[in-house]
Amino acid sequence: MTTPMLTSAANPRIRSALQLRARRHRDATGLTIVDGARELRRALDAGVEVVEAFVCEPLLAGPDARVALDRLRAGTAPVHPTNETAFARLAFGDRVEGLVAVIRPRSTALADLAVPDDALVVVLEGVEKPGNVGAVLRSADGAGVDALIVASPRTDLHNPNVIRASAGTVFTVPLAAADADEVADWLGARQVRIVAARVDAPTRYTDADLTGPLAIVLGAEDRGLSERWRRPDVLAVHLPMLGVADSLNVSVAAALLLYEARRQRDRHIGRAD
Repeated sequence: MTTPMLTSAANPRIRSALQLRARRHRDATGLTIVDGARELRRALDAGVEVVEAFVCEPLLAGPDARVALDRLRAGTAPVHPTNETAFARLAFGDRVEGLVAVIRPRSTALADLAVPDDALVVVLEGVEKPGNVGAVLRSADGAGVDALIVASPRTDLHNPNVIRASAGTVFTVPLAAADADEVADWLGARQVRIVAARVDAPTRYTDADLTGPLAIVLGAEDRGLSERWRRPDVLAVHLPMLGVADSLNVSVAAALLLYEARRQRDRHIGRAD
């Protein structure tokens, strides 16, 4: 459904969408904002509900933008044409692609998360920077991870910057968020082994068995992992650091661990990809 052209940045629809940049409004409404054609196309591919969308046709860039707009116009959510002045108020960052949408993300309740028996799960505890969460999601998607769980979250999984940093893979990887104790209990109830990344761990990550039902747990660089993950049933592993730095960015560490797990799992079932 196409609506009349919006020409003012003070328009109530635009102001309402802008409020979703603040977490309190996302939490209160259950909505978030998607900025970018690729991200919006992946949301549509995943069947995410679009509440409304805004388009500035002179700014449309690339095939993703045109496909996403065609699909939006074929749907039931209102699509608001805007001029460049009004759209500039909505878009953020340096990349402007002419499309912004308000969506209703799926539940991130841990109770709603379903994983296969041989699941590979990544757990992030207390990671605050949305860009790091988004980057881990891209690696999780690429490595075929079955779920990403945020334990004791310091940012919400539907922060617009998580969506953008994930390149839209936030819509392809099953997600959940919960208190760290609840996450550990959930993993234990499903007999998922836990491997925790720690700089002081005695076991090198390539020497660990990363096959079978497994959760790889990583913490924020400034805090590391809490004592909750320092238990006899948790295998601690380290990534070798041969320079002056004592740790890697959490997204880089996650990529190394997840792809090592994928390598071992593929070898275990005879794949040679």
